Amino acid sequence: MWAALTTPELIKQWFFGVDTESDWTAGSPIVSRSEWQGESRVDKGVILTMEPPHLLVHTHWSDRSGLPDRPESYQEVTWRLEERGGSTALTVSERNLPSEEAKAISHQGWGVALTALKSLLESG
Repeated sequence: MWAALTTPELIKQWFFGVDTESDWTAGSPIVSRSEWQGESRVDKGVILTMEPPHLLVHTHWSDRSGLPDRPESYQEVTWRLEERGGSTALTVSERNLPSEEAKAISHQGWGVALTALKSLLESG
């Protein structure tokens, strides 16, 4: 599962077709580019923690968020993988979402993305 979270070609298959750029080390930038409803979109952040194959923490800001590109506008996203009885459990959490509306939109998006990730992993 770790490879599906950190390999740009695989990320593109399950995470809304984004093109992701990073060298996957703590302190490095992470940038995702995509088209959404006919408009270009750029999301970016910095990798805060990288502990393969169990923990990835990074910041996140989107140019479509309506928020200024300042540190207080960034969310923190944590990806935690845990072995459980021969399978792997993934927990994704976010901090610093700006509003209840943003939380609802994010929750819906994660449902779609994680379902696609599960399908990708199950198909091999």
